[in-house]
Amino acid sequence: MRTALIAWYDRVARDLPWRRTRDPYAIWVSEIMLQQTRVDTVLRYYDRFLTRFPSAHVLAAASEDEVMAAWSGLGYYRRARNLHSGVREVVARYGGEVPVEPEARRALPGVGRYTAGAIGSIAFERAEPIVDGNVARVLCRVLGIDSPPEHGETARRLWAEAERLVQGPRPSALNQALMELGATVCGKQNPDCARCPLQPHCRAHADNRTRELPVARKKRPPRTVALVGLLATHGSGAARQVWLERGDGSLFGGLWNLPMAEGRGRVIAAALLAQSGLRGRLAPRPHGTLEHVLTHRKLELELWQASSVRPAGAPPDASVRKPVRLTELAALGVSRLTRKALAVRLSRADGRYT
Repeated sequence: MRTALIAWYDRVARDLPWRRTRDPYAIWVSEIMLQQTRVDTVLRYYDRFLTRFPSAHVLAAASEDEVMAAWSGLGYYRRARNLHSGVREVVARYGGEVPVEPEARRALPGVGRYTAGAIGSIAFERAEPIVDGNVARVLCRVLGIDSPPEHGETARRLWAEAERLVQGPRPSALNQALMELGATVCGKQNPDCARCPLQPHCRAHADNRTRELPVARKKRPPRTVALVGLLATHGSGAARQVWLERGDGSLFGGLWNLPMAEGRGRVIAAALLAQSGLRGRLAPRPHGTLEHVLTHRKLELELWQASSVRPAGAPPDASVRKPVRLTELAALGVSRLTRKALAVRLSRADGRYT
């Protein structure tokens, strides 16, 4: 299996920018970006991010706003914050050099067993296993595993099998071959078994069960969350400002957002304006609604306009809440939902955003 996988990978591997380097920092960035994100999407961010932050020292010295602005639109923003924290720790403790020992890597913020193994095998050519969604799917089919990969006992077996498989020459190529196979041949739907180098070893193929395996975990539909969003503005024209806030406990922790609260209606909007430490003229009716779907939640945002908004009393902490000109948004890490709310036009047909 190792020989077949590596030979296949050498022939067909895609030319991706993170495969042209052994720099552990650059590989770390790519692996964090690729978590739950398509390669095509990451390709739009990876080179640009490394141009802006070419080394661990540069990223560690950057502000959170700078990092979030560069990550904006890529989603799963906690990844960016953990990467930033982990790189700062690498600079502080290891002089900017990503540690070779896996235990030290796994102790970094946001670096779990998979990311540590990817850095260890690809950057340092160490025989460290990896199991992500693609690898789990390949192994479940090859081994004929009849339980969901997320189950504890199944996950332990998958890691054990990956550990066995990675032992030997070229662990970097072996791990990347497993990921490449899952991404390009052994897909979720209609796997291309005729092109698979592991077909002779695959129990799912032999038993005609490739569509049954891996066993899918039952998924719950996204939970609908009703929100009020406050479009609190001051001034007009080029000088017009909108109040934004951020908080670690929010839906988009660490990013700048319109003030938001769960609920519906003008009473909630008025309370939100007061709770945000602001005062101004609140519109008599909502400006419109906007839907935004996350992995586990569907957000239904009712947008309320408040004009001539100023702080109520002492100015708020600028690191938590501040007025921002629309021309300044590109320099901030702003959530996609807030960008949509600021950019879209209200449809005349039904009062909903398009």
